[in-house]
Amino acid sequence: MKQVAGGAAVLLVAGGALYYAQHHRRADAVSANAVVDVAADWQHDLSRVPMRMTRISDEQEARIGDELARAYLAADPVSSAEGRAMERYLNEVGERLAARARRKLHYQFHLAPDNNLINAFALPGGHVFVGQGLLDRMTSEDELAFVLGHEVEHIDHYHAVERVQIEAQLKKVNLDVLSELAEIPISLWQAGYSKDEEMEADREGLRLSVAAGYSPQGAVNLLERWTKLRKEYVEHAETPTDALSQLAIDGLSGYFRTHPLPAERLSQARSVISAEQLPVDRPLKRFHVDYEITAESR
Repeated sequence: MKQVAGGAAVLLVAGGALYYAQHHRRADAVSANAVVDVAADWQHDLSRVPMRMTRISDEQEARIGDELARAYLAADPVSSAEGRAMERYLNEVGERLAARARRKLHYQFHLAPDNNLINAFALPGGHVFVGQGLLDRMTSEDELAFVLGHEVEHIDHYHAVERVQIEAQLKKVNLDVLSELAEIPISLWQAGYSKDEEMEADREGLRLSVAAGYSPQGAVNLLERWTKLRKEYVEHAETPTDALSQLAIDGLSGYFRTHPLPAERLSQARSVISAEQLPVDRPLKRFHVDYEITAESR
């Protein structure tokens, strides 16, 4: 009954919008691209309605996320003293952000110790993984806060759990049976989300990092660098140079494939900063990981 009512409400809103558009003409030119964008937005919103109507509990989401994370951690464990120190650092920064998230989940932040993984991803229930390849390109803690905030918001706004619900429906997986979760590959969350979900995670992640005391300039710096790297990637993908090695190209190809254009993300970040007068003059924090190698830590 709720699903029927929800569908009727969506159709009512859509009909009202169509009526308004037909009876309130404007002199503005409307391009075909704009019409396609609006249609895509409606299609995305309609596709999320069933998930909102049948949303699972936070407790079930956490159980699913814990099981998925357990399998991933077992396959690629952190074994070095440097890696364990980096993971502690991720949790120190991540906990400051998670404390300000809307959903009070048990967030955990993990290192994916792969130098070629220039990416980060979030699992349902609160697990966030960051590739070593991405961390190697950080120049401030504020940049890290923006990345972690982005991933927290994929969880906070139900992007991650909706994905597992959709995949479960497609593959007829019973989410109450944890052993069946092995049929859902971890690459599902590494593959990125729709453009509007990625842009939403950027906006909210930026706000979250600022609320946690970080400078929005960190997001700007990181996205400026991605914009430059994408230009180099496009220009040199066929003939890599010293400035952008084949290894970097392989890693960046995955990142750029799963995210909107860096220039669009940068433009949005600057718009949010300007509209909300976020404190760009706030000092950047140094990116640092402290650890001590002892006989026991080797």
